[in-house]
Amino acid sequence: MTEFAHDIIVPSKGSDLSKKDQVADMFNNIACRYDFLNRFLSAGIDIWWRKKAIRQLIKLRPKNILDVATGTADVAIMTTAILHPDKITGIDISDGMLEIGRIKIKKRGLEKTIELLNGDSETIKFADNSFDAVTVAFGVRNFENLEKGLGEIKRVLKPGGKLVILEFSQPQIAGVKQLYNMYMKLVARNVGKLFSKNRNAYKYLDESIKKFPEGKNFTLILDNLGYTNTYCKPLSLGICSIYCGEN
Repeated sequence: MTEFAHDIIVPSKGSDLSKKDQVADMFNNIACRYDFLNRFLSAGIDIWWRKKAIRQLIKLRPKNILDVATGTADVAIMTTAILHPDKITGIDISDGMLEIGRIKIKKRGLEKTIELLNGDSETIKFADNSFDAVTVAFGVRNFENLEKGLGEIKRVLKPGGKLVILEFSQPQIAGVKQLYNMYMKLVARNVGKLFSKNRNAYKYLDESIKKFPEGKNFTLILDNLGYTNTYCKPLSLGICSIYCGEN
């Protein structure tokens, strides 16, 4: 398996824990403020990003969907409204995030459609060819081994099934890039620290975005793993990107 630069970016460089365990602890610590910070730091545009990603599956009409790194189940909940699948299974390594997700699901009466489980993207506990589609929103940067996680997703996708990934990227337009870097360094880090009381979380966010193999580099990874019809759609001047591939 290839090791990518972002694979070794961790929330706390002085910790003896693996990246996976550090990420789980980090999200457990910020879980109760996660949704608020997402809306605040993105001015609510993250909702549009998620809906845009989900709509990549409209033509497929998937009935059984896996949402990897489901967090507080935002994508799973939105997917029920847009695609009306029979079943969505969300997996995440953070019990704190899953607990909040389950509360949101119960409030909306979606318990029969959405099930949340503690699960690891690199060892997905489902049989081969289990799902019509897989979604991952802002989660692939947190994989301890990117290729292993993407390979596991391909394994559980049915033939003809589709993977949709939503992930942060770095704008390349002159002026926009400088403003974005200033925002991430000064605003996101400091606001994140103020509200989450976790000094590492938003520093890690910035560093992991900078090291992530985005754009054509990422679709090439999908190609090399055997995904077909891969493509990338930059959003909001390149601040975020959708990546898709089929099994």
